[in-house]
Order: sequence, then structure tokens, then C-alpha cells
Amino acid sequence: MLATPSMTVMSGEIPGASPDHHMMSPTGNISRRAPFPYVNHSPNPSREFSGSIGNVAWKERVDGWKMKQDKGAIPMTNGTSIAPSEGRAATDIDASTEYNMEDALLNDETRQPLSRKVPIASSKINPYRMVIVLRLVVLSIFLHYRLTNPVRNAYPLWLLSVICEIWFALSWILDQFPKWFPINRETYLDRLALRYDREGEPSQLAAVDIFVSTVDPLKEPPIVTANTVLSILAVDYPVDKVSCYVSDDGASMLTFDALAETSEFARKWVPFVKKYDIEPRAPEFYFCQKIDYLKDKVQPSFVKDRRAMKREYEEFKIRINALVSKALKVPEEGWIMQDGTPWPGNNTRDHPGMIQVFLGHSGGLDTEGNELPRLVYVSREKRPGFQHHKKAGAMNALVRVSAVLTNGQYMLNLDCDHYINNSKAVREAMCFLMDPNLGPQVCYVQFPQRFDGIDRNDRYANRNTVFFDINLRGLDGIQGPVYVGTGCVFNRTAIYGYEPPIKAKKPGFLASLCGGKKKASKSKKRSSDKKKSNKHVDSSVPVFNLEDIEEGVEGAGFDDEKSVLMSQMSLEKRFGQSAAFVASTLMEYGGVPQSSTPESLLKEAIHVISCGYEDKSEWGTEIGWIYGSVTEDILTGFKMHARGWRSVYCMPKRPAFKGSAPINLSDRLNQVLRWALGSVEILFSRHCPLWYGYGGRLKFLERFAYINTTIYPLTSLPLLVYCILPAICLLTGKFIMPEISNLASIWFIALFLSIFATGILEMRWSGVGIDEWWRNEQFWVIGGISAHLFAVFQGLLKVLAGIDTNFTVTSKANDEEGDFAELYMFKWTTLLIPPTTILIINMVGVVAGTSYAINSGYQSWGPLFGKLFFAFWVIVHLYPFLKGLMGRQNRTPTIVIVWAVLLASIFSLLWVRVDPFTTRLAGPNIQTCGINC
Repeated sequence: MLATPSMTVMSGEIPGASPDHHMMSPTGNISRRAPFPYVNHSPNPSREFSGSIGNVAWKERVDGWKMKQDKGAIPMTNGTSIAPSEGRAATDIDASTEYNMEDALLNDETRQPLSRKVPIASSKINPYRMVIVLRLVVLSIFLHYRLTNPVRNAYPLWLLSVICEIWFALSWILDQFPKWFPINRETYLDRLALRYDREGEPSQLAAVDIFVSTVDPLKEPPIVTANTVLSILAVDYPVDKVSCYVSDDGASMLTFDALAETSEFARKWVPFVKKYDIEPRAPEFYFCQKIDYLKDKVQPSFVKDRRAMKREYEEFKIRINALVSKALKVPEEGWIMQDGTPWPGNNTRDHPGMIQVFLGHSGGLDTEGNELPRLVYVSREKRPGFQHHKKAGAMNALVRVSAVLTNGQYMLNLDCDHYINNSKAVREAMCFLMDPNLGPQVCYVQFPQRFDGIDRNDRYANRNTVFFDINLRGLDGIQGPVYVGTGCVFNRTAIYGYEPPIKAKKPGFLASLCGGKKKASKSKKRSSDKKKSNKHVDSSVPVFNLEDIEEGVEGAGFDDEKSVLMSQMSLEKRFGQSAAFVASTLMEYGGVPQSSTPESLLKEAIHVISCGYEDKSEWGTEIGWIYGSVTEDILTGFKMHARGWRSVYCMPKRPAFKGSAPINLSDRLNQVLRWALGSVEILFSRHCPLWYGYGGRLKFLERFAYINTTIYPLTSLPLLVYCILPAICLLTGKFIMPEISNLASIWFIALFLSIFATGILEMRWSGVGIDEWWRNEQFWVIGGISAHLFAVFQGLLKVLAGIDTNFTVTSKANDEEGDFAELYMFKWTTLLIPPTTILIINMVGVVAGTSYAINSGYQSWGPLFGKLFFAFWVIVHLYPFLKGLMGRQNRTPTIVIVWAVLLASIFSLLWVRVDPFTTRLAGPNIQTCGINC
């Protein structure tokens, strides 16, 4: 047992886990030891080691910076340098360097862009834009007519309907115009390989740290997480450039043991999939494919190896299932490890930080002797009295741990149920991030979410194709898509809160008066420093521009030790009290200092995941994932765009990632509730896009999109009113519109035609099917009058009264029973009450209105049709909800029947009180003419 004042390294074996796992060794390699995590047993770990490693790393960076300033050169590991030639801004590299730039420059292909924009055909996009403008004109005329023609005998109903229609119009504008410039993109993987990954030469592709987050292994099954990890370890990318970090925010021994089993199975799985070029590389989804798996396979040994691997995977699943069964019965004394010591995470709310390196470079080998990517288990420290910020806090802990241990230049984050479906997904992202022209401006590359296990009809619009295939492609033509929480590759510099390099532009007269010339000169200097090399230099060399990142020390001389200390203190105030982590932020191309030892790095990694590390720093406010909302993804992306970064939307032909989605009605509504509540929290925060970031570089239409993502839950209020109005009109005999003229009828018809034309042309340029579009429209109504409505009230309670809402993790269990059993499962929740009520009162209204028309004669049928049209509009949109209530084979749950009978009885009594069967005769006014009438 190795001990320090703040940490111990535990030894022994974990039940059910192989002892052949790895810890960092003093030599820098990975040594084989028992699989027990590094644990921090102190709430405030000692930082005696931190000062030494930080000072050394800081000195290296300062020396490198001074060398670059004095000599105008970027140091290289082989002793050469990239130096600007006299009289030229372009950089030349000495012919003795290993990068052989002369050959690269002679090759036209290496100078070609790695991606390109593909505009939508003008024959598709121009009619779409014309219809949008036409619809805006017709909508204006329609609203003018509605405002100038009130209904005197139903004034309250008319006023409510007009207010709702004005809000719908504003909401449509916010949603529609960010889709004005949709684009597609193409990537050139062959050019990427030619420039950065030539065969027979060391790969120059950038290092990538991949994050997987999980909380509850009982709701997020370990076999699902294991498949995600296996797909990461088998990704088509240089193994020494990939590191996988698994965040266990529940500090579960089950997750730890399952990860140990996964690392062992990976030694067999990874060489198999790479040998036969298997897709997808998650075993569960590969073996369950209903395709001809022999297609394009020519090796005679494939069938034999596949059978053997399938047997190995089934045995692996049995071991995982055994761990899950064991975890269901928690011992009273808590979990005990094999050496007799208690599991540090027995108390999930009060436990030390834990880190375990399962696989690592030069130590984690597969069955064929090849290296495997690094696999690291991380569970951040939790103590009572500290705010841990849920997923956003866990992601920030992973950012710091990865920066200390590997410091990849880019980061990919995935949910535990989102596996890599396309093994070249990371290379696809690098076509944008490593492009010399586009890359410096890109904060992240977002991939669309695709899902497995959804019913054929997609009853509750789980695929969300309208959002992913229409809205985000529209934003990609402006400033880039919003961040959607998973399947996103980040530029680490953008996560650290820095602004992108500004492209040098000749300032105009007003700009020069406002200091534009000074800004342009600084941006030009930044961009020239960024473009000093077309190749990636060695990642361990401190190549950076302090002018980009230093604050408050401008003009300070680095010959003065006091100035160096001041700059280090200013960065520690921003990034936290870890000199090693602060030093890692100055690595322009990532990597860790060559002078650091693995032991010291692991100790520092434990320190940066302590629960008090973020105190008095800018984590969660300006750096990393931003706190203040349960939808931290939207807020984080918004802050980056407000600083001037742009994002890119990448849609490869083979989906990059696939995940699971809740196909059960109650689970789906709870998921939508969480998203909507996060938007409401942003709306009432200082980061609301209505007023935040106007001094930055957020584009106008991009702001439109962010405003729409925050205010859309408020649409639930007018939508609720509009869904109730048809029933009220049918029950009272009144209507929200007066008798319309022929000219008004034309405008009404034109409005409906423009609505349909917009949808049809949108589907035409995007490729979205009409069934997917219609499911999206239906669930917009279902979610609007249930989850969005609750989100508004819960958000107001949180903002005004400080009442917080705890959310449970959405279940990600596989549909093992088959036949989509989860789809028909009924789970009662209060979210079902508003749609059920609206559905029933509209049905009662239809019956009441029809009965009244039958009793009153043919003259009553004319006004009735308009009311019935709106009532059927509501019922048709709620039809999937009605099917969800019915369950399988129309076995309606008892509570639904009771609720329906209760509501029907209430409205029936009200209807009887109105007495609709009494003939209404218009006679003389007795008060006027008296008895002589």
C-alpha cells in the first residue's frame, strides 16, 4: 500500500474482476496491478506535490514562450523549428524535419480543403423561401382581420383566441427564419489521411479524449454502458490518440466491476472487429442485426471467428448479468472489496474521489499483442454541503482529469447509451476541426442523434427527425447547430472559455475610430501564430500564445519572476488551484509535460475532482459546461456562440452514433419535461438570449434560434387555451369568429394553403417523410399541453419560491421482451391529466354540439361545421396519446376509465344544466309592448 498525506493506493482484488489491470508506473508506462482505484480520503487533499509539478510545467511553458518570442520559432521535439522566413508571413520547415513539408506542398491534394459546403438546390430552396414570405404576408392580413372584427356576443372567447394566434405567429417566426439558409456538408477522409495519417509514417492526427457519463447502473444497465465503451475502444483512429474516460457519478461498485470485465473482453473484441472491418463495433448491436453478415467478407476464417466471438460475448453478458443480480441485494455493512476494505462509494453522497486506469498505452495489449486505447474510471468526490451540479459538474470533472492525464486537443462526449455506430466518426469530425482554414473558428462538431429500438410508426416522435434533419441543418448555414448533449466533438480551447481568433479585416472609418485597428492587429497576430504549421507538432512541446489567454498581465515582462508568478496566479484564480492543470491549458496542441511522472499526474487528477476544487473559480460560469439549468447543453453551446465561435453539423451517410430512446408514453413525457424545464430556467436566468451577449459576436438569426429554444415551453399556455376553445364553443353555441365575407374566406384558405405548402417544401429539401413530419406535429400538441405546461409552472416555482425539482434518470433498458413491450406499458403520472381532460371535453363537446344541431334544425348545421373542424383538429392531434392510454389490445387501465367517467359526468351535468333540447324561440319583448303583444 502506497500512502501520501492526501491519498492512498489500495491493493487487492475485486470479486468478479480479473487482477490483470493497470496502474501508472514511475517509468511512464502502465504497470500491472490489482484493479483498485486511486482514492482521495481527504475532503481537502494536500497540494505539496502540486507545487513542484506545476512549477516545472510552468517553467517549461514560459521557456517555450520566450523561445518563440525571441527566435520567432516553434520548438520541435527533434531539435528543429518552424521559423517564419524574412519578408514572408508563410512558414517554412527545414528539409531535415520528419514532416517532409516540401513533398506535402508539392502535392495538390494535401492543400485541398478537408470538407466543403453543399448548398441546397435552388429549385428546392427558392420556392421554399418564396412560400415563407407569402405566408408571412397572408398571416399579417389574417391577424389584421381578426383584430378589426371582434365577436360581440363572445368577446372573451374572441379575445383569448386572438392573443393565442398572435403568440403562435411570433413563435412561428422564431422557428422558421433560422431555417432560411440550410446547407449540407461533405467530408474528404482520403485527404485527411494524406495530410495527417500517411501509411508508414507516425500519425499526426490530433489526440481525442472521449467522455462517457453514467449515474445509476440499475436504470442505465451496465451491458449498455459496456457496449458504448467497447465501440469507443474499437474506433478507427490511432490507438495512442484515443483515451476513454467513464464518469460514474453514482460511485457504484457494479459499474466499476462491469468496467473491469469490459476491459478484459475488449482484448478479444477489438482485434476481431478491426481484422474483419466490422460495423457497428458494439457487439450487442452487431450480433442482433438482421442482415447477411457474410456480405463483402472474403476471409475463410471469418465464420469460425465470428461464432467463437459470439460465444465469448454471450459468456461476457452472463458475467455482467451475474454482477447485476448480485448488486440488487446490498449488504447491510455495504460492499466489501476482496482485501477486506469497504468500497469507498458505499455512501453515494459522501465519498472520496476515485480514479482507476484499466487500460493504457504500452500496458494494455489485446490478444494479438497490439496496444489498446486508454480506459479510465472516474468517480468525483462528493461531500454533504457542496453543490455538485449533476451532469454538468461530472462533465467538468472529466475535462480536468483528462487534461491532467492525457490532455487531448479535442473531446468527444457520449451518453452511456450512445455507442459509436460509424467507426470513422472521429475522423469525420477531424475533417472540420483540423482543417487549417475552418478549424480555428470551430468550437464543436455536432452529429445528429439516431436511435435503435423505436417502434415502426414512431408513435411519440422519438426520432425527432424534424429537429435533427431540418432545424439543425438550417442553423449550420448561419453560425452552427446548438449543442444537444451527446455525440459532439469539442475544441478544448473553446471549453476553456477563450474566444476564437478573429479573422483580420480592413477596418472601416467607424471601426477605426472605435479601436478596430488595434483589435485587427491582435487578431492578425493570433491567426499568424495559429498557422505557423500545417502539420501537428509534437503534443508535449509547450506551443502557445500567452497573448491569447493571459488576462491582467498585458505588458508584463517575463524576465521578471514576479510577473511570471502574477500570471500563474491569475490563471489559477480562473481555472482553480492546480498548477498542473493550469499548465495543461497552455498546451496549444494538447499533451502532458515530458518532465511529469504518472504518479504525480494521478495525484493531481484526484485533486482536480475534489468537491471544493471549483470554489472561487470560473468553472460553470465561464469555463466548461455551464451551470444553472438541467439542460446544460443548450447553455454551454450558447455561451460559445456568444463569444464568436461557430459550430458545424456533420451528417455522414452512415450514422455516427446511435442510442436508445424511451418509447413508453410516461417516460417520453418525463424526458420532454426535463428538457422544457431547462429552457424555462435559462429564460429566467442572466443567460437568457433575449438580453445576454449583445456585446459579443452572436449572429442575429442564431439568436432567434436560441430565443426559440428558451421560450417554446411558454407556448403551452396559449396552446392549452386553443385546445379547450372548440369544446367551449360547442357547449355554449358561441364561436370565436364572426360571419366571414367571401374576401375573408379567400384569406383563410390562403393561410391554410401556405401552412401546408411550407411543410411540403420543407420535406422536399430535407428528405423528411410526411409520416415523420406529421408525428412531430402531433407530439408538439401532446407535449405542449402536458410536459411543457408543467415545466412552466415548475420553473416559476423554482425561480420565485426556490423550490427545486429532482429528476430521475430515464431508463435505458433494452426491449428484451420483444414486440416493443415497453411501448404498451402504462405508467401513471400527473402529466397525463391535462391531455386526458382535453381529449374528453372535446369528445363531449362534439356529442353536445351535434345533438343540439339535430334538435334545432338544418339552419344550425352551418355554424356547427366550423366548431367541429377545430374540435376534430384537437382530437386528431391527440390520437397517439389516446392509443397510449388504451394500452395493448385496447386494455384500458382502470385509472383512465375512472378519470374519463368522472370528467364525462361533470360535463354532462353542465350540458343538462344548459338544457340544449329546449327549443329556443325568438318572440316579442313583453316589457316593450306589454299585454297588447
